[in-house]
Amino acid sequence: MYCGMSKKPLFDFRTLPLRPAGYAATLGPTVVIAPHPDDESLGCGGLMALLRQAGVPVWCILVSDGTMSHPNSVKFSPAARQALREIELRSALAELGCAPDALLPLGLPDAAVPLPDVPAGAAAVRQLTDFIRHKQPATVLCPWRRDPHPDHRATSALVWAALAALPQPPRLLEYVVWAWERAAPEDLPQPGEATSWRLDISLALPQKQRAIAAHRSQLAPGIIDDDPTGFLLSTDMLAHFAQPFEAYLEVR
Repeated sequence: MYCGMSKKPLFDFRTLPLRPAGYAATLGPTVVIAPHPDDESLGCGGLMALLRQAGVPVWCILVSDGTMSHPNSVKFSPAARQALREIELRSALAELGCAPDALLPLGLPDAAVPLPDVPAGAAAVRQLTDFIRHKQPATVLCPWRRDPHPDHRATSALVWAALAALPQPPRLLEYVVWAWERAAPEDLPQPGEATSWRLDISLALPQKQRAIAAHRSQLAPGIIDDDPTGFLLSTDMLAHFAQPFEAYLEVR
């Protein structure tokens, strides 16, 4: 993403200020909200592992059912795809050190996560609000509001609406998934819009890589083998998440 003839990047996640691994524990009990199974591991798996290494509670809310990664599969029905991807997510969370009961699936439709202004979205906002009220986390993580995937943007809108309903909302951090390689200039953070930084996750990188690997249906060669148009994470995409840091954005 370049501006004019200067060839100066508008925004480069790789050059953000780097905070040490120990900073993770200062976030306190944390709820991670993932649009799809694998977003949690890709976007903030290192942070989740560091929190658990420090003995800090971590919960995960899965927004969509994950069924549209391979929509043309006959061997795996929609129900089977949903079950498979939830099993993979639970395995990934175990790799990151999360408790077996740390997952809340909302079951919203993959590729059609609703916005808060429709009944299904309003119901999801209530679920999020109730969960946050019950768990009382210090921090909530969700996708960057303009991460270039409709479900990620809708998830962000649901989270913002849920936090707005709380008298004392927790701290909100936004993580990036698709913005690493698909963001248009207008998708990227604008000057003064957010405080942006990287977290050193080198101590947790092996755990993060194992968590990503747990999502076997999304990695080549894949285990859903009868949908040649199905989604698999590319090598280039995975390279972004093999780096020893993660990027976060924050609006207080």
